[in-house]
Amino acid sequence: MTETAPLRWRDTTPTQRRTLAAAGLGWMLDAYDVMLYSLVLATLIREFGMSKETAGLLNTLTLVASAIGSVVIGILADRYGRRRMLSLSILIYSLATFACGLSPTIFILAIFRFVLGLGMGGEWNSGAALVAETWPGKWRGRALGIVQSSWAVGYALAAITAGIVLAHANWRWVFFVGVFPALVALWVQHGVPEPEVWKRQIGARARHVLAEQRGIWRRHGRNLIVLLAMNTFGMFAWWGLFTWIPAYLELPLAQGGRGFNLLGTTWFLLALNLVGMLPGYLLFGVLADRYGRKRSLVIYLVAAALLVPWLALARRPIMILVAACLVAFFGTGFFTGSGIVGSELFPTAIRATALGASYNVARGLSALAPLVIGTVGQTHGLSGAFLLCGIAFALAAGSAALLPETQGTEIF
Repeated sequence: MTETAPLRWRDTTPTQRRTLAAAGLGWMLDAYDVMLYSLVLATLIREFGMSKETAGLLNTLTLVASAIGSVVIGILADRYGRRRMLSLSILIYSLATFACGLSPTIFILAIFRFVLGLGMGGEWNSGAALVAETWPGKWRGRALGIVQSSWAVGYALAAITAGIVLAHANWRWVFFVGVFPALVALWVQHGVPEPEVWKRQIGARARHVLAEQRGIWRRHGRNLIVLLAMNTFGMFAWWGLFTWIPAYLELPLAQGGRGFNLLGTTWFLLALNLVGMLPGYLLFGVLADRYGRKRSLVIYLVAAALLVPWLALARRPIMILVAACLVAFFGTGFFTGSGIVGSELFPTAIRATALGASYNVARGLSALAPLVIGTVGQTHGLSGAFLLCGIAFALAAGSAALLPETQGTEIF
């Protein structure tokens, strides 16, 4: 156990606060735009007559695109700056979300969801690198915990938006509202500075970086593979569960759902995010700074694996809610650890690219989760399909146990 320094805002610098706000807003609005699809999924199934397999495939395409976007934008962020790529990513996913509302067919909707994924993939690694390189090690876990927790806020805002809009208009307007994050991209571009460590190590030596990177990648290859495995298994479980939970709640009992109405689903998802995901993200940062990154990761992932069967077997609404919130707490909160460990494992020259490879390539590798859960759910029910997510969380815990402890690492 390590004695942790209290995080007091008056002791932080304006630059640290601006970078935290930029990364947090970018991640919050990423969640807002991406999760709108899951929140209108039951409506889209009725509107287009989609099967569960097709509905899952559309989300799979988004995740595959996020892997591509993370690699491309990660490389650009290491070369041209975190701030520029963060604002570009926000702009891409905002405009693509608006375009989803214009889709006349499933095929066109799939194209726009793919473009949205490109921006979604690039946002996370740019923002995480920006914060990691600006905040000191004694507060880094909590700072990245705050950034990660903004996903839950974005998801909750998406649930509110979908609930209000669907009560007064059709599903297209849910996506039209998703264009507003584009305004944040303008502020990021003009109000947030590049980290000094990036400017020192990259800006002054740009001609030599590519040659140096080859040796750096060789030295860090094993850690990248282990972190990628943990994220892949964890994301399979997460996307398998949380892509389908809104539809699982709303679909009729005869179709393997729970028969919730729109208002009930909206309140359920608000509780899931604000009582489950949000404190899970924030507490992980505190625990990681106090007890270590690796131990916290293993505990969170084991707990998630053990709790998924309870969620799958729950039938009473209150039991479904409690189980879902606990799974969200542990099964979502561990992602804070991925950002902390990834930022501390890899040096500045490859940090954004490595974060993208370990996190968003995992999204691509786990992209079959919505399709697999939808396919299994078609024949065995979604509650039965959710058990696969528990197995995936257990495999993620095993991978986390192979990671080195990075607590106390200084950014270089």
